[in-house]
This record gives sequence, structure tokens and C-alpha cells, in this order.
Amino acid sequence: MPELPEVETSRRGVMPHVVDQVICTVTIRQPRLRWPIPSCLPVLLQGEVVRSISRRGKYLLFGFDHGTLLIHLGMSGNLRVVTHDCEVAKHDHVDFGLVSGNILRFNDPRRFGAVLWAEGDPLQHKLLKSLGPEPLTDAFSGHYLHQRAHAKKVAVKTYLMDSHVVVGVGNIYANEALFRSGIRPTRFAGQVSLVRYEGLAQAVKEVLREAIAQGGTTLKDFLGSDGKPGYFKQSLQVYGRGGKPCVVCGDALTEIRLSQRATVFCGQCQR
Repeated sequence: MPELPEVETSRRGVMPHVVDQVICTVTIRQPRLRWPIPSCLPVLLQGEVVRSISRRGKYLLFGFDHGTLLIHLGMSGNLRVVTHDCEVAKHDHVDFGLVSGNILRFNDPRRFGAVLWAEGDPLQHKLLKSLGPEPLTDAFSGHYLHQRAHAKKVAVKTYLMDSHVVVGVGNIYANEALFRSGIRPTRFAGQVSLVRYEGLAQAVKEVLREAIAQGGTTLKDFLGSDGKPGYFKQSLQVYGRGGKPCVVCGDALTEIRLSQRATVFCGQCQR
């Protein structure tokens, strides 16, 4: 599924084409996503200007003078800016027609995404207000992780992927960050030292920044806003490499299921 770097790549990709544009039309072809799309959305947005596009976790926030459009890409969604004559595909569920003549198009084959409306402070929306800190800010640190993990008997990988602890560290990047910091994903979160959490926090920041710079991770369900896949898959050191040699020591990487997610690690390098 699209993770934080893919969502951030989408934000940066559509922003130059959408910010300061007037919404002329809203076409809803399939309202039944993870939650129903508000039927009043075409009336709410017609003639309104997109003032900003920000991100909170994996949610994209399109700011208007009278509220905020929340978009979540779900398991398989993507946003693209297309021309008005671009043929509509099977899973193109929502079109936002712009005064420029272009269309911001939301496609979601599995329909686990969301298109919602929020009035007032969007960060107080029920889906956002309990989220943990952004991983690329100063609020996310080894000290913070260590404090939150006190006495927790949950696997550190599961802990790291909890959006109430920190947002946007999905399965791919949790695997990669734990490998870089030398921490075995099955170790209890409460048993990891402050020093090791400091290394883990730094690894999370590094792997996310590198992925954003390279345009996200190439997965069959993700396309960038320009229709091109990301390229971070070239840099993956453990994810998707179960049974292959560790890039550091050469031992075969171990792959297990942890909290029903594919988890790959090196038994020699990660303790």
C-alpha cells in the first residue's frame, strides 16, 4: 500500500498543478469507498480555490477557505493530474475539474481509500487527532520512542508501525529502518535501550528521506502523480529479499510473519 513517502510524493507531484486553482466540477462515479463520499461535495467545492495541500500521516489535506478535503489513498489508491480528454479508467472514482482544464483524478481499485470533508481545524478530525508525531520532525526522537515503549511487551516492529506512536512508518520502511539500526524486529519494544532507539529514530528519518527523494517505492499498486512509478525499490536492503544474502554479512535473510505482515531480517546483524 502507499506509505508515507508515496503519499508525500503524490502531494509534491500534484501541488504545482492544483494549488491556487479553482474547482469547476466534482464528478463522483463511485461514492462507496472505505467511508461514503459526502454527497454534498460537488456543491461544497464548486467555485472554490485550493489554498494549500499538506499531509498528516498518510492523509492529504486540501485546504479551502471554508474547510478541508481529506484524501487517503488506502491500499491501492493514487492521485494523478490528467488532461480533460484523458479516458476514464475502470477504477477512476472521483474527478476534480480545475479551471486550468486539467483534472485531479482519484483512482482506487480496492476502494479502501477515503475522500472526506472536514470543517474547522482538520487536525481535530476524529481520524487525525489521536495520531502520533510526524517522523521527520523534531518531535520524533529516540528519547520519545524509549519513553513510550516503557515495559511494552509488543514486538518493536509492531510498536514502530503503530500510528498512535508515530505516523507513516509502514511495513516496508519499518523493515528497512530496523535493519539499518541493527534491531531484531521481534524484540520486545520495552527491552530496547535508549541508545538503540536513538539509532532507530535516525534510521527511520534517513530511510524515509531517501525514499521521498527517489519518488517512493515501486509496487504494483502505486503510481506517482505523473503516472511514473517510484524508484526506491532499488535501494531496499531487506524487504522482499527473504532467503537472499544479507548485504552486510552475506547470511541468508530470514522472513517471518509478524502481526500478519511480511517481516525480513538478518539473524546475524540484528539483535
